[in-house]
Amino acid sequence: MLKFDELWELLTVQDESNMIEVKYGSEVGKSCRETISAFSNEPGLGGGYLILGIQDPTKSPSGQYEITGVSNPDKIQQDLTSLCNNNSFNQPLRPRITLETVEGKTIVIAYIPEVAPTEKPIFIQSIGFHKGTYRRIGSADVRCTMTDLQVFLQERQNQSYDTTPVADAFLDDLDPTAINAYRQLRAKANPNASELTLSDQDLLYSINAITRNPKNPQTYCPTFAGIILFGKMITLRRYFPMNRIDYMIVEGTEWVTNPDERYQSLTEIREPLLLAIPKLTTLVINDLPKSFHLEDNQLQRQDIPLIPSRVIREAIVNAVMHRNYRVSSPIQIIRYANRLEIRNPGYSLKPTDEIDQPGSFTRNNTIASVLHELNIAETKGTGGKTMIEAMVEANLTLPKFDSQREKDRFCLTLYTHHLVGNEEREWLKQFRTFNLDNEDTRALIILWQIGKLDNFIYRAANNVETLNASRKLTRLRDLGVLETNGKGRATYYTLDPAFQSAEQLRADQLNQDSSTANQDSLSGQSPQPNQDSLSGQSPQPNQDSSKLPPEQLSLKLFPTVEKESLEDRLASIGKRTQREEIEALILELCKRKARSSSELASLVKREWKYLLKNYIKPLVDKGLLEYTIPDKPNTPDQTYRTSRDAKKHQHPF
Repeated sequence: MLKFDELWELLTVQDESNMIEVKYGSEVGKSCRETISAFSNEPGLGGGYLILGIQDPTKSPSGQYEITGVSNPDKIQQDLTSLCNNNSFNQPLRPRITLETVEGKTIVIAYIPEVAPTEKPIFIQSIGFHKGTYRRIGSADVRCTMTDLQVFLQERQNQSYDTTPVADAFLDDLDPTAINAYRQLRAKANPNASELTLSDQDLLYSINAITRNPKNPQTYCPTFAGIILFGKMITLRRYFPMNRIDYMIVEGTEWVTNPDERYQSLTEIREPLLLAIPKLTTLVINDLPKSFHLEDNQLQRQDIPLIPSRVIREAIVNAVMHRNYRVSSPIQIIRYANRLEIRNPGYSLKPTDEIDQPGSFTRNNTIASVLHELNIAETKGTGGKTMIEAMVEANLTLPKFDSQREKDRFCLTLYTHHLVGNEEREWLKQFRTFNLDNEDTRALIILWQIGKLDNFIYRAANNVETLNASRKLTRLRDLGVLETNGKGRATYYTLDPAFQSAEQLRADQLNQDSSTANQDSLSGQSPQPNQDSLSGQSPQPNQDSSKLPPEQLSLKLFPTVEKESLEDRLASIGKRTQREEIEALILELCKRKARSSSELASLVKREWKYLLKNYIKPLVDKGLLEYTIPDKPNTPDQTYRTSRDAKKHQHPF
């Protein structure tokens, strides 16, 4: 279990997430039951923390999380234990409950472990199976759909939907060419595989492609997976007419609503997967625009697809392997002028902000197992990371993963334009006075391309951990570069309106001739933020700070610094920065406006607890910093300001 300090930091930096839920805590109510069900059921989460005695920011006067405590912690603890042990749920649960005292207030922390697949789903008895079962999606407890419930029940029996027998089908409905393709691929992957010595019937039975016919146990019939993997074209049309793959080429960058002009070409693929995957992969790669490449000392050129071949292959395999085959709808692969979209039925069982993390959740165990054994697919959950790394290596914009649980569909977008081009370089010049590092710069380029940033995008682009990404994004927000939108896992960041957006820059380029553009909008000179979080001052509305040279802009943002701007000093902080400089920066920052310890930690690039213990508290003890809430020194809402004594004695900030 995590300690309270760790949970509090996660809560204040990341907001409520898939693993933390806070309640005001006056009583154990209906919402607590829903959260307990959700934490118990969510696949791969491992459980979560239910914390009672904390006020949500939306209801707190300060607009931040506030520790309120519970009036009767022993009763709350007993009620939680009783709730999990009696008949509130379909089976007893064993939460781990602890009490913590913070600022003289007691909070209750209950860790709810995820139960084993054979025990799921956990549902609220009084509501019933269909309406009382919940999953943890992001920071919300969501009532399970019928698909969720069916998945839970099949996993409870160690089965998946693709093992369902198709009783009216026969072994003759399977394509010998596909079976032979399996043998060839399996021999290539593992020449000593035992199933290669079996007859076709025994081989298909060993991989769950056929099973005993429930109508006549003396005979065999194909399973759903057997027909999808090996079925003849006519069999696929007869039993699953909508489970095909459509490949479309659209002229331009937008979908055309006119049914007569929607696409230039359409290819429908209705073949067994073992034959369809290589055919479709080759078709898509050959259709993509190519870049010219000539190796040193080589006479023959190479035409390389703008999107790496391994990304295309991984995307297609993931689509056919993870789609929801219960839904009668085709997979659609749409090539626009600037991107490739792969849309398939079935939302992602793995949260999209964890796609870069290891761990796999499969709907179709038999199909996934066969593709894995043939080295067509991996089942370690690293496919998303592979695509991200390949796109970054090719200097392309990151893939966009869009999972819509309510509509039960998933869309992967692969862009063909490069991550860093001339336009992007010119756009970045407006941030030169901020002295951003490579990670921040890469994140801003992606913001240019797709219009928003979130924790997943930042860490995927820069290969950093979740908490580190949160701190970096918070720092960009504190610098006034980004604005925060949403809350919890739905939190994302957009560009502060004071800066020139991609659309504004492109509009300027269209409206001005090249000489004017080079002198003005592409001069690389920074606009002034709408509200500078370091100076606490707002720009004059009639001043066009984008025309100021960098040194004047620096003085405008930080008027008390004459030679080296505060931003330059912050940007130059490293691990070996002298203690006196860190202290001076803290005092300068708190002189301009009161700041929290977490905000200071982000700005001076130090771990929060370390900064609090080794810098902030000593400065308070010396009388150089003072609390803004002196009667509650340990409150999470505490901020610090430079004392009058420090200003009076002209401390060398």
